[in-house]
Amino acid sequence: MMNKTPKNLVPRQPVVVVMGHIDHGKSTLLDYIRKTNIVAGEAGGITQHVGAYEVEHTGADGKKRLITFLDTPGHAAFSGIRRRGAQAADIAILVVSAEDGVKPQTVEVYKNIKDQNIPYIVAITKIDKTNADINKTKQSLGENEIYVEGWGGDIPCVAISAVTGDGVSELLEMVTLVSDLSDPKTDPSLDASGVVVESSLDARKGVSATLLVREGTLKIGTYIVAGDAYVSVRFIEDFKGTKIESATAGKPARIIGWSHVPQSGTAWVTVDTKKTAEKMTEEYIADSKRLKSQNLQSSMDANKKATGNETGLPNENPTPEIVVLPLIIKADVIGSLEGVKSELSKIQHDKVVIQIVAEGIGEINENDIKMTESDPSIILIGFNADPDKKAKAMIERSSINLNIKTFSVIYELSAFVESALLAKVPKEYIEEMTGRAKILAIFGKDKDRQVIGGKVETGIMESGNDVRIMRRDIEIGRGKIRELQEKKVKTREVAEGHEFGMLVDVKIEVAPGDRVEAVHTVEKKQ
Repeated sequence: MMNKTPKNLVPRQPVVVVMGHIDHGKSTLLDYIRKTNIVAGEAGGITQHVGAYEVEHTGADGKKRLITFLDTPGHAAFSGIRRRGAQAADIAILVVSAEDGVKPQTVEVYKNIKDQNIPYIVAITKIDKTNADINKTKQSLGENEIYVEGWGGDIPCVAISAVTGDGVSELLEMVTLVSDLSDPKTDPSLDASGVVVESSLDARKGVSATLLVREGTLKIGTYIVAGDAYVSVRFIEDFKGTKIESATAGKPARIIGWSHVPQSGTAWVTVDTKKTAEKMTEEYIADSKRLKSQNLQSSMDANKKATGNETGLPNENPTPEIVVLPLIIKADVIGSLEGVKSELSKIQHDKVVIQIVAEGIGEINENDIKMTESDPSIILIGFNADPDKKAKAMIERSSINLNIKTFSVIYELSAFVESALLAKVPKEYIEEMTGRAKILAIFGKDKDRQVIGGKVETGIMESGNDVRIMRRDIEIGRGKIRELQEKKVKTREVAEGHEFGMLVDVKIEVAPGDRVEAVHTVEKKQ
């Protein structure tokens, strides 16, 4: 199917992305707008994956306007999803809490918005809170070069409370005003195209994906191609799960039955036949393999130049002391999987590395359990993904104590993996000196045993201590204290400043002026 040149341009509804720092009220704002409750279903109050929702706003002029909202997670681990959100939108709402002001993710998403060169509105949230300070928040914005109206800039700014609803209507009115200025249009007769917002795997329905239509009209009977995945459009669902006949530009649509899981953020197009769809996915896979091969060759060339290794391949076991923590990661949707991997990439140690041996979306299944059983050191982690019925039965029957953990909050997952990594850090031991004495006299020698006299210079000498014999600060031998006397009376220890007699096991011959250092081995703190 070939796209035609746009001719019959008509206005389309704007796509708005809501972005900001974690827990600054993005999802609560959308809750209020949609009159539904998504936050209660999101673990820890954090949106774990991007969603697309359509709302209707009645303006001051009485006209009803449709607006599509994209909700993006604020946690640092989900930065990739935020970038995709900005790429898909026409307008951005930068959410900033009136309690906290600008935070690290606020700056990050602001850069994403600027990079995409889309108009944006600042929404100062939580104005109902006792610690809210709107002016201080605007000052914080200015300090980060975000200049709102009335504070040295022309960026629209609306103060709102998503709890009481104060300012929300004004915010939506500002969205429609900014949309009118940018005037998004589309030709409904064009072949549909857009971007994959999110994808997931349902054990019963198969692979589904939420799409955003950017151009044209998506119709039943066509085929959609997104990277290495394609699907026959047998039916279309809107964001509420209701079947619809078509989806026009600016609208979100859910399609089920994909050949593979399409990657979030991938551009998609429509074609007429399955044959064309299959050919396009094959070409995409071939191009991806060729690019991967080129990148591998470049990496090998760089390694050859850096190491002098003619093969260009890494040396075998270059760091044998490194321990591997193998993980299998399952998540509910692609975006969540990306977020988990991003968070785990921050957990680093010079003695242990995390190795993701397998990953996927959907419930934990039999194959995941079999792989875990094949290597008891593997930890199987589910993020918003639990074992299915068959997997549960396998776990119960397994003779091996499988290490399977499920989480719904990314902080807890990250903390668990970090703890598991630290538990695998090889123990290191160091010697600590507990006392040092100077040898003053040699009283006798019998084979490997010598009787010496000396004075403790620092610390203490204890019977049973291992000792180093030092001559001019160089270790010349090792031994063990068998007996101690102080003033010719047998004792367990001799303190600093006191003289002693010592029976020591040592193979080398000691001499007056040498020093005895008492040592013991302790585990090195990581």
